[in-house]
Amino acid sequence: MAIIEGEPLALPSGTPDDRPNPLGVFARPHNATGFKDWLTTVDHKKIGIMYGAAAMFFLILGGVSALLIRIQLATPNNTFLSADAYNQVFTMHGTIMVFLVVMPIGAAFANFLMPLQVGARDVAFPRINAFSFWVFLFGGLMLNTSWFLGGGADGGWFNYAPNNGIAYSPSSGIDFWNIGLLIAGIGSLTGAINLITTVLNMRAPGMSFMKMPVFVWMTLVTQFLLLFAIPVLTVAQVLLMLDRQFDSNFFNVEQGADPLLWQHLFWIFGHPEVYLMILPAFGIVSEIIPTFSRKPIFGYPFMVFSGVAIGFMGWGVWAHHMFVSGLGPLSVSAFSVATMFIAVPTGVKILNWLATMWGGKLTLNTAMLFSIGLVTQFTIGGLSGVSHAIAPSDTQQTDTYYIVAHFHYVLFGGALFGFVAGMYFWWPKAFGYKLGEKLGKWNFWGMVIGFNLTFGPMHILGLQGMPRRMQTYDDAMGLNLWNFVASVGSFILGVATLLVLVNAYLSSRKWKAAGRPDVGPDPWDGRTIEWSIQSPAPNHNFDVDPVVTSLDDFWHRKYAEDESGKIRRVATGAQLAQPGNGEGVHLPASSYWPIVLAASFPIIGYGIMFTLWLTIPGGLLLVLGLYGWSLEPADDLDLPHDHDDHADLAGVGASHD
Repeated sequence: MAIIEGEPLALPSGTPDDRPNPLGVFARPHNATGFKDWLTTVDHKKIGIMYGAAAMFFLILGGVSALLIRIQLATPNNTFLSADAYNQVFTMHGTIMVFLVVMPIGAAFANFLMPLQVGARDVAFPRINAFSFWVFLFGGLMLNTSWFLGGGADGGWFNYAPNNGIAYSPSSGIDFWNIGLLIAGIGSLTGAINLITTVLNMRAPGMSFMKMPVFVWMTLVTQFLLLFAIPVLTVAQVLLMLDRQFDSNFFNVEQGADPLLWQHLFWIFGHPEVYLMILPAFGIVSEIIPTFSRKPIFGYPFMVFSGVAIGFMGWGVWAHHMFVSGLGPLSVSAFSVATMFIAVPTGVKILNWLATMWGGKLTLNTAMLFSIGLVTQFTIGGLSGVSHAIAPSDTQQTDTYYIVAHFHYVLFGGALFGFVAGMYFWWPKAFGYKLGEKLGKWNFWGMVIGFNLTFGPMHILGLQGMPRRMQTYDDAMGLNLWNFVASVGSFILGVATLLVLVNAYLSSRKWKAAGRPDVGPDPWDGRTIEWSIQSPAPNHNFDVDPVVTSLDDFWHRKYAEDESGKIRRVATGAQLAQPGNGEGVHLPASSYWPIVLAASFPIIGYGIMFTLWLTIPGGLLLVLGLYGWSLEPADDLDLPHDHDDHADLAGVGASHD
């Protein structure tokens, strides 16, 4: 149906906006500000922002290591990096980008948006939420201290046995990799439990599962993948730690062990890992494309169930990473078929995004361009990935740059393009101002050009036989041209990616110079209920619990059919938005115990690596953190407890750990 813009019609009587506002809620009159507040906050929005900031910091580290790789490979017989340094750089690049960039950016959006989109005032366990961030950050920082304490890991981001053993990697780099990721994994696991509980138990009144936004669905599937995948990797890491630190023989071939055990454990985690990185980005573009196509998402149930299907089927394809490891023809055939099948639900999503845009009134702003970029780049990566379902083709392509091209098209062209789209879309809700569109367009086109110049030629290099993890090559191999093109493209891509941060800085300065003008609660004419609150989102999220009556509930409150059957606007988002001035009910209390408890883990980790005596103060700090946490009141004591009955009346949904 056509949407007619113009003066709003009178609001029909009995709409949800006529509901009385019984009580203001969740304002904290003495809320701390400044650096201390960021260290002690349990606000899911601030924790989401900190996840994003940490991921951007690690993105710079990972990006610098990528540029070092491309400098080394720009010309034949280059000696810019030694073989040992090159091994460390490419290992740390992959590890940082997968575990410390893409995963935490997904966590950033999940933490910030999921409670807002389900109508909750916070997550189910606010202090566990803070703990999950700090333990992730400390694990990531500990991993990177390896550069100063003997060198980085050198076994690849997948760290295959027996290369990860003492015999082949006697330095401590593998130990930093192993224990640092063990610690970061604790954050992923606790965060997953927290967000699953939030969605299952704290949705707004009237929000059934089939009225949840697609982003919430995709993030929920992601949390279940984390919940079941992280323990598998943890088992492998504990076995590796026992081998390296305590002389066990789980991966020692000389003692009868089978190093394929590591590959099975790693890829049982590793392939669901691919989907838990890409599904949040799928959810993001599934919110952006309908908004800027002026249409609801096409085939909402198919979008939801295809995401769920990806979550289930992702557990049955791991061994396509191992076709050349001697699995045997029966196993290869089974995993080939499974790999072909898993392309179906992904294809459903691509068709639904295209159908949503088809016939829509498109607004090609930066967020929409990056969303379209995800659809196109991920499609290329998906097609190159399906070719690996054909075992003879996979045998030729395995361990070549064709594989490098494939997974970068999926994870950079897919996940990171989607996350940048989400930054441009929800930045006003987080910070109160829009990112600049002109610089945003430069950001987009620079990333598209740099990305395709970097990773497109790698398909050709792989088909020409260039192996992965190759430190240098001879001039006679005929690999010069495309390696040089890829290296030039990598620098274009690096500069273009940094434009996100430049845009944020310049847009902030411009906004402050203009007197901090109000961007409004609904700058994009959004469809979901996070646009029904002020920008930036208030500490308490919602003044009163929203009541949801349909999918895309906020859009349906702004538009209605007139007598002729045409859709017309009945109100603006600003008219319907909650004022954001709720007061009188306490928030969960800020706490420094999550960061204290999280700080104990790297101390214990250093103790395991260097001297077990160090585990004693680490263990004491852990016990202190748990003890202090257990005694700390769950509620903000700035407000008297006689307000608790008001909290019940106002529909406070959060449980406080």
